[in-house]
Amino acid sequence: MKKFVDDPKDFVPQMLRGLALANPDTLRYVPEYNLIHRADAPSDDRVTVIQGSGSGHEPAHVMTVGPGMLTAACPGDVFAAPPVEYVYETIKRLASAKGVLLIVNNYTGDRMAFEMAQELGSAEGIEVRTLFVDDDVAVQDSLYTVGRRGVAGNFFVMKAVGAAAEAGADLDELVRIGEKVNAATRTMGLALTACTPPAKGSPLFELEADKIEFGVGIHGEPGRKRVEVGSATEMVTALVDAVAADLEVVQGDRLALMANGLGGTPISELYLAYGIAHELLTGRGAAIERSYVGEYCTSLDMAGLSVTIVRLDDEIAGLLAAPAEIAVRVF
Repeated sequence: MKKFVDDPKDFVPQMLRGLALANPDTLRYVPEYNLIHRADAPSDDRVTVIQGSGSGHEPAHVMTVGPGMLTAACPGDVFAAPPVEYVYETIKRLASAKGVLLIVNNYTGDRMAFEMAQELGSAEGIEVRTLFVDDDVAVQDSLYTVGRRGVAGNFFVMKAVGAAAEAGADLDELVRIGEKVNAATRTMGLALTACTPPAKGSPLFELEADKIEFGVGIHGEPGRKRVEVGSATEMVTALVDAVAADLEVVQGDRLALMANGLGGTPISELYLAYGIAHELLTGRGAAIERSYVGEYCTSLDMAGLSVTIVRLDDEIAGLLAAPAEIAVRVF
């Protein structure tokens, strides 16, 4: 394995420490709980919005902390849910007078950790609500979930909820908005290669050189089928057809479209894929109003991509267009 790794057990703390050191004006780091939070949090003027999940999906979620996005993130180890203690301490330290909203991707370990932490926080008088994201259309159930998995569509839930929280919306309103955006969002991905977790030191699964995993999960979970590699147009068309069918895209729909890299795909290929997806959807008579190309929710170094479609109305479009400043400086 060729990676920038010292001791694999220190991989996540070292990454978080570097993140905090690079952004001292905007982020705070609490190493005991893998906690990254806004430097100006908590604030009683807005609901605290927290996301967790395992590490390995960066920039989700620790790199999407900032005004108009997340208040805090408390990840676990690579592809592992955070301990209940991490989530509980994050709730306590960042609790606002307006309450706390937990955004959780629908994986069994994450649900257990966040639901138990919610119970502990509520027992101390903190108003805590939980919002589950389950945008993946590839499979209904997997080894890790009951129901659909939460994948790259979580970005749109975070963005909409974060914008509403920044504007002062109350906890009930944030839950309503989050559920609405989640219901309007669908995703499917495919893998060209497996990923290599630092602690394992070898690929997470075997994928033949001439095969792709269609409908892969962001932890390398199996998808719908393993098929031969096709042309870019063939592969992207299969993703778009699956997502559009599940969302029931029709002529006249207003859409947001995302081509999300899984960690090892060049940006040039993502734009190529986006162009194909855009033409397919406009060919159905839909209007693409918002475009997203890049890495939003990855799977370490996996080569592959996912396509996300969101059906827009005026409310969702307005929230996605609202100003946001992730705390990580890029330029």
